[in-house]
Amino acid sequence: MKKMIIAILIMTSSCEGTRTDNYNNKPSTQIDYYVSENTKKLDFPFSDATIVNNVIYVSGQVGNIPGSNELVKGGIKEETRQTMKNIEGILTSLGSSMEKVFKCTCMLSDISEWGEMSAEYRKVFNDNKKPSRSAFAGTGLALGAKVEIECWAVK
Repeated sequence: MKKMIIAILIMTSSCEGTRTDNYNNKPSTQIDYYVSENTKKLDFPFSDATIVNNVIYVSGQVGNIPGSNELVKGGIKEETRQTMKNIEGILTSLGSSMEKVFKCTCMLSDISEWGEMSAEYRKVFNDNKKPSRSAFAGTGLALGAKVEIECWAVK
C-alpha cells in the first residue's frame, strides 16, 4: 500500500508546472492585443480585444457609432443592437464570428430594462447555440450608455 501511495505522489508531482511548447521549451501562452483604428483615433485606454492562445476576450462594448463617442439614439433596444454589431465587427476583424461566442457579460444601467435588452440580444444567437451569460445592473456605464456587453469567443 505504501509503494502505491508513493507512486501516485511521484506521478502527481511530475504533472505540475507550466505547459510548454514542444519545440523550444518556452511557455506556450500567446497573448496578442487588438486595437482597431477607431479605438486608436478615440484614444481609449484599452484594447478592443485581447487574444490568449485561441480565445478572444472582447472588451466591454457600448452602442456607440464606430469611431465616435456618440451613442445611437432610441434607447436600450437600439443600443443593444449597435453593441452587438460593434462586437461582431471586432470578432470579424480577428477572423472569428458571433457563432463562436461562448460567454457574454451584460451590464445595464437599469435592471428594469433587462427584458428589452435580452429580447434584442436573443436575436443574435441561434436558439441551439446560446452562450453562457451573466447580467447585472450598475451605475455609470461608459459614455452614459444603457448597456455594455463583453464577450469571449474562440478564434
